[in-house]
Amino acid sequence: MREENTPTNDARSLADSIQLLTTREARMKLRISQWKLYDLFRSRRLDSVRIGRRRFVPAEALRAYIQRISRESFA
Repeated sequence: MREENTPTNDARSLADSIQLLTTREARMKLRISQWKLYDLFRSRRLDSVRIGRRRFVPAEALRAYIQRISRESFA
């Protein structure tokens, strides 16, 4: 039986494929303040992209940052 593209399935696949996180989502994942997140942007330790006036964090950049700080803490 073939699974049809229903609104629920479309929403689920969209949520699984999100590549850009809002600054709020990134802060929540890292459990840091807004000030600290923007400090990471300014120091270029965490990449971000701007679309219009909004800033987003690529999901891959967040994963790379977490891996980098994990390696640093065990070094």
